[in-house]
Amino acid sequence: MKTLVARIEARTPARRDRAIDGLRALALLAVPTGHWLLGGFTLSADGAIHNASPLGTFGGLAPVSWILQMLGIFFLVGGYASVLSYRRHEGSAASWLKGRLARLGRPVLGVTAVWAVLLPLLHYGFGVPGDTLRTASTLVIQPLWFVGVYTVVTALTPLCVRAARRAGVWAAAPLLASVAVVDFLRYGPYADAMPSWLSVLNILPGWLFAYQLGVSWGEGRVTRRHAWGLLLGGTALFAALLLAFGYPASMVGVPGEARTNSHPPSLLVLALAAAQSGAAILLRERFGKLLRRPALWAPVVVVNLSAMTILCWHQTAMLAAAIPASYGGEVPGLVGAPDSVGWILARLAWMPLFAGLLILIGRFTRRFEVPWTRTGPARRTTAGLLATAFAAFALGLA
Repeated sequence: MKTLVARIEARTPARRDRAIDGLRALALLAVPTGHWLLGGFTLSADGAIHNASPLGTFGGLAPVSWILQMLGIFFLVGGYASVLSYRRHEGSAASWLKGRLARLGRPVLGVTAVWAVLLPLLHYGFGVPGDTLRTASTLVIQPLWFVGVYTVVTALTPLCVRAARRAGVWAAAPLLASVAVVDFLRYGPYADAMPSWLSVLNILPGWLFAYQLGVSWGEGRVTRRHAWGLLLGGTALFAALLLAFGYPASMVGVPGEARTNSHPPSLLVLALAAAQSGAAILLRERFGKLLRRPALWAPVVVVNLSAMTILCWHQTAMLAAAIPASYGGEVPGLVGAPDSVGWILARLAWMPLFAGLLILIGRFTRRFEVPWTRTGPARRTTAGLLATAFAAFALGLA
């Protein structure tokens, strides 16, 4: 381990912005942590597992989701890193974008193609109930929406750069205003007259908001005064929306609740993203100094090198423990109603196993992140067809 740490430290360029990588790693690790802590399974009479959440019983856990919902940070550092990469690239913007999108697409294609093969194998070879497979498919595809949204905002990088150079940090203000207007229409006095699809209008501006802040930051247009404004203004708006306007406290969906903050993002998500972004910008220098310690820096590098593997496969790691356990009946914290304090404590005890399984799975699946130089057109076409079939099954189209 000491040798690995020393090797990573020696290979890190002096100009590397360790704070940005550290923030990205924190935001990334919050995704599996949140899904593992706030996602449970119930067991039906036929032995199938179904999704459940402790938030349905323990509403007091909602503040945990405020900490674990760090997608605002992820989009912030994504915008920052993208503008630096875009500034350094040689050639056309299209070639730059193609390279960025390929890095996102390969792991997604890999995980969905593998699961397309696993579904019939698990069902016909091991007798896994069809409802269990649908639950698993939903969980596997659940985090992948992020990749689609991130792909779109990445494609908008050239426009975001122009906006940042003209308006600085204020380039993100119209995005906030857009979400506020849509929220007023769908939750205000005219809500009953609004079409059901109206909320979809929040998807792009809702997630582009923090990315645009990151681009402005990368362009040097965000000062410490702006960061304090984001932190204090975002916190004030967050509190007002919760206390005065009745927004749901949880940042993730709660079974049985009519409203949700994250899908699509509500104004509360942007308020949290603004506060988180302000804090991240203010703490950047301190965080960077902390990560100059080789022992702390090495895990950050490993996480960043496996970013898409963690995102794409962490639900599979939890399922690798839950599906075999379901054959033995209810198992506290793993398979069984998440409606007691005992379940919460047991789930915490299962977390190291999920992490270990993810590391094991990652040893074989991280190859999807590297360029497919040895993969010919036939194999790529096959992977694409398998991925399409899995998506159709997961979305209930097949």
